[in-house]
Amino acid sequence: MRKMLTIISNVLRGMSRLLSKTVQILLTQSPPLQAVLSREEGLQYYRTMQTMRRMELKADQLYKQKIIRGFCHLYDGQEACAVGIEAGINLSDHLITAYRAHGYTLTRGGTVREIMAELTGRRGGIAKGKGGSMHMYTKHFYGGNGIVGAQVPLGAGVALACKYLGKNELCVCLYGDGAANQGQIFETYNMASLWKLPCIFICENNKYGMGTSVERAAASTDYYKRGDFIPGLRVDGMDVLCVREATKLAAEHCRSGKGPILMELQTYRYHGHSMSDPGVSYRTRDEIQEVRSKSDPISMLKDRMLSNNMASVEELKEIDVEVRKEIEDAAQFATTDPEPPLDDLCNHIFYNDPPMEVRGTNPWTKLKSVS
Repeated sequence: MRKMLTIISNVLRGMSRLLSKTVQILLTQSPPLQAVLSREEGLQYYRTMQTMRRMELKADQLYKQKIIRGFCHLYDGQEACAVGIEAGINLSDHLITAYRAHGYTLTRGGTVREIMAELTGRRGGIAKGKGGSMHMYTKHFYGGNGIVGAQVPLGAGVALACKYLGKNELCVCLYGDGAANQGQIFETYNMASLWKLPCIFICENNKYGMGTSVERAAASTDYYKRGDFIPGLRVDGMDVLCVREATKLAAEHCRSGKGPILMELQTYRYHGHSMSDPGVSYRTRDEIQEVRSKSDPISMLKDRMLSNNMASVEELKEIDVEVRKEIEDAAQFATTDPEPPLDDLCNHIFYNDPPMEVRGTNPWTKLKSVS
């Protein structure tokens, strides 16, 4: 019989405290105050979060070596958000996010090799080396979007398709606190509510929009209330079980035909906004260290599993070793795989169309496009 761990309310006090602030009048049921975690689930969550963490640290290293170029937004510190969301929905559901997309590319089915090779612009990358950090895609995952907030109306469009096709699927639409004040987001709320679209709007509130704290950027930092007529949840985004249980509730709400729901995940990024931002000019190193020591999502899950005899220190160390090897192998592939040739530049502009000619930088230059 597999070991099971029941996380009761005193352990999940963060969840009960944060979710008690739910706009209860708009919800037909309250969020749960307990969660059940199996040994297999715990080990899986630990491995996935550790893989994300190590992958992002390797990306940091390759960027500083000038092997990765251009925009690069790292996700370390926010791993519980991606893993918890994925645990609360199905792979047949849909997801769209902003430019901090490496973690979601992994949870949606991408491999570390494909992600690392995309970061270095190689042919074996998940977008064949032509997308880079902000533009990665897998089945039912629509990126990686570089325009702040632009993915939100696109996500509502995906949710409309889900409703139209009648497959009982939903779309998770993610954005950050920096995008939360944009008009297009409120327009999307209105449309999604009118049409009762199966859309989970999720604000990943990592406390800073680029270098501006949420208190300086927003008159109200209660992002979960921004939907007004849409039910809202505020969740401890550093606890993978809190995120999982809240996502399950949100998914059930959408699948039952009640329309959209809004979640605010309170989380934290350890790196700066992007690799061009050292991340310590607008916050102190002590602040970052305090979050690492008290609320790190990987450490919290690890401590929980060890204290409940769900795993041994040796088992978790073995996972760490395997993850490090996977990351090193992926980095080796990402630095040796060839770059895409110029002939591939215009390929895949359209889906399933016959070959066509595309104008180059002047009228006399012609490039071939193959679907």
